[in-house]
Amino acid sequence: MSVIKKLAGQTAIYGVSSMFARILNFLLTPLYVTSFSVAQYGEVSELYANVAFFIILLGFGLETAYFKFSKSENDQSKVYGTALTSIAFSGGLFILIGLTFTQSIADFIGYASRPDFIIYLSLILGLDAFSSIPMAKLRNEGNAKRFAQINLINIGTNIFFNLLFIAYAKTSFDQGNKTALVELLYNPEIGIAYIFISNLIATGVKLMLLYPEIIRVKWQINKLLLKRMLIYSLPLMIGNFAGIINETFDRLLLRRVIEPEHGIQFAKEQVGIYSGVYKLSILISLFIQAFRYAAEPFFFARAKDKNANETYRTVMNYFVLAVASMFLFILLYLEIFKWLLPKTAYWEGLHIVPVLLMANIFLGIYYNQSIWYKLSGQTKFGAYIAIGGAILTTGLNLIFIPILGYVASAWTTFLVYGGMMVTSYLLGQKHYPIPYNLKKVFFYLIFAVGLYGLSLGFKYFFQDSVILCLGFNTLIFGFYIWFIIKLEGIDVRSMLKKPE
Repeated sequence: MSVIKKLAGQTAIYGVSSMFARILNFLLTPLYVTSFSVAQYGEVSELYANVAFFIILLGFGLETAYFKFSKSENDQSKVYGTALTSIAFSGGLFILIGLTFTQSIADFIGYASRPDFIIYLSLILGLDAFSSIPMAKLRNEGNAKRFAQINLINIGTNIFFNLLFIAYAKTSFDQGNKTALVELLYNPEIGIAYIFISNLIATGVKLMLLYPEIIRVKWQINKLLLKRMLIYSLPLMIGNFAGIINETFDRLLLRRVIEPEHGIQFAKEQVGIYSGVYKLSILISLFIQAFRYAAEPFFFARAKDKNANETYRTVMNYFVLAVASMFLFILLYLEIFKWLLPKTAYWEGLHIVPVLLMANIFLGIYYNQSIWYKLSGQTKFGAYIAIGGAILTTGLNLIFIPILGYVASAWTTFLVYGGMMVTSYLLGQKHYPIPYNLKKVFFYLIFAVGLYGLSLGFKYFFQDSVILCLGFNTLIFGFYIWFIIKLEGIDVRSMLKKPE
């Protein structure tokens, strides 16, 4: 149990920092939706969806390869130096291409009037890719606290400049308070691009904080080692690329499918609503991100233990229990969470939140299972599964968006992630069997869904009283926590003790 507590401790550190950072970042959403139109917010969401693809391409999957080869190679500095030098080269080349062909790229993606977007995003992507390996080094060394500190400073810087440029300077400018300082900080022609400028400044600060990890590297590429790392990692990159299609391509398709019939303004608004509502799954996505930060190096480190499979089984049980609890919590208090989107125009999409939450749970289970093909070296299966999901994502969205709009994107996400989860399980049991406790996993999920159904039934009869419904939901959640503690025989005091 001590190894599980250690993983939980690492996840907690990553999770607290990531959760705190992402919640602070999420609190910028009300700023964006009140400062800019729904269509403008849709533009930013669409551009960041494009960005996600390039993050994968620039990384080459070398982050996971670094974890694996640092455990198997005697000279860890050689592994680190090869990975970082390779990423530095690809990131630098990407920035050069972005700055050289700025207008052509802007024309191609439909933002011909805003080539400045390409400049900012090229710099952000290139520099962020470069920082990924030093951050992976901190995770590999178990230095979760420093990792968390850098993440918090990074997001704090981003928030500070968003507040400075948009909350203070833009608001003052729009209200006619055009002081010298306001005019220095805000140019209406830049407008929404201040979101990207703030991100770029924060990325630069992050790199400066990573200076100790960067300066100590041996700037060299061991060609033989790099070849072996790429053979291992390229299927992961392809799989991750296809995975990004599953995660973000729906936002890109929404605009392009809806625009011909309903116009660009309506299309951008639909993207904005869907993107805003999608963010209400923040707690689950935060936990999944924190878990992945801690679990990937943890799983590799435990691979040779005789009880490794039992450890993986136990980790899965607690993981599903955690995300099921978050699913129930968000939905029971959705009447509160919806105020994170203060414009009521976004609320029309709240009915898809349960679908998106469960879809993210499926994705988290899939990530948890994915350790089988990473440990066995059969990373090609990760690529196959993700590519299959990407094809399904594209096909279902193209067919059903014209009929159902963003509702089709939500249900497509649910079906694709569910399919990937099941496929990964079946392949894993064949090639690298891990005896997961399916009865427990299904019980946690069905129990949470059932209690949410009870909440909906109560709301049907007392929908005019939000306070009464929230009170009843609080009783439901309290019962859920009590029941789980009793069912699992959890010693709360013991769980709260600091892991060794």
